[in-house]
Amino acid sequence: MPGGVFLGRPGAVPGPKEEYRVSMNVLEASGLGKRYRTTWALRECTLAVPAGHVAVLAGPNGAGKTTLLNLAVGLAAPSAGGVTVLGDQLPGSPGALDGIAFVAQDTPLYKTLSAADLLHLTRNLTRRFDQAYAEARLGELGIPLRRKAGKLSGAQLALTLALARRPRLLVLDEPVAMLDPIARHDFMATVLAAVSADGVSVLLSSHVLTELERVASYLVLLSRGQVRLAGAVDDLLATHHQASLEELALTYLREAPAEVAK
Repeated sequence: MPGGVFLGRPGAVPGPKEEYRVSMNVLEASGLGKRYRTTWALRECTLAVPAGHVAVLAGPNGAGKTTLLNLAVGLAAPSAGGVTVLGDQLPGSPGALDGIAFVAQDTPLYKTLSAADLLHLTRNLTRRFDQAYAEARLGELGIPLRRKAGKLSGAQLALTLALARRPRLLVLDEPVAMLDPIARHDFMATVLAAVSADGVSVLLSSHVLTELERVASYLVLLSRGQVRLAGAVDDLLATHHQASLEELALTYLREAPAEVAK
C-alpha cells in the first residue's frame, strides 16, 4: 500500500452527483463481527452510512473503529455477518477497489522514495490518477517532489495520493491524531474541499471528537466493539437535547462498562 493508500481502480460516480449522494449507502453492515482468537473486536454491528457525508466513527481506544474500517476496505474478513460498500459492492472486490481510497493510521510510506517516486508508483498501480492535481497540491503545501518521503509529512503526502485517485469514498483511520493544530486544520480543510468540489463521501475514525465537531455530519459511536449510536449529527443533537457531539458521546460512553482491548 504505497503512501498508506488503498490502491485500486477508480471508477466514475454513477449518475448525477445529487442522485449518488441520496440513493447510496457507502457502508452497510448487518450483524457484522470480527473475532481475534477468543476476543471479539467488533460484534453484532448493524448500521448504514449514507453517501454524501463526512461520517465519523468515534469511541475510545479499543472500541473497534480500526477493525470496522479494515473490514470495510477488505483488509480483514468478517467472523460473522456481512458488510458492503458503495451500494452493493463487497469489500476488496473490483467494484469496491474502483471507488475507495484508504489512508491508514500510521500512513505507511516507502521512506526512501521521493514524493515524485510515490506519485509515479501510485499512478502506475491505479487505473486513474490525477497527476496534475497531485503535483499542484504538493506545491501548495511546499513539499518538494524530490524530497524523500521519510523527511516529509506522511499524512499530507498520503492524503494527496488518495485524493489524486478521485475516489467516491475516502476512508481515513485516525487521520489527525499525530498532527499539530495547524496541520490538522490544513488536513481537514483539504478533505472538506474534496467533499464540496467532487462529492466525495468520507468515513473517518477518531477518539477526539472536539477536533472533528466542525466537520462531522454523521456520527457512529462505538464502544466495546458495538455500535452505541448512529445517525445524522443534527438529528442526534436535536433528539438527545445535547449541545455538542462531545457531550452526546460522553453521555452514552459513561453508561458503557470499561473498554476491552481491540
